[in-house]
Amino acid sequence: MREIQVEYFAALREHAGCGRERLRTAARTPRELFAELSRRHGFPELGPLKVAVNDEFGDWEAPLADGDSVVFIPPVAGG
Repeated sequence: MREIQVEYFAALREHAGCGRERLRTAARTPRELFAELSRRHGFPELGPLKVAVNDEFGDWEAPLADGDSVVFIPPVAGG
């Protein structure tokens, strides 16, 4: 198990009910972590998301380590 801090923005924040949370997870990658959180919080389909790990845009398949900070960034809508 890893302890990860996750930050949410926009619609993800609304569905999670918080802007950030610290959790213990067995997820090995950001993709696995997002799938776990999506099941827990019921995230809507938002299109392509970006992921940042430890303040750097990352690869969805990169290994997560204990203490990592992960941010899921939904597409920005504009007009």
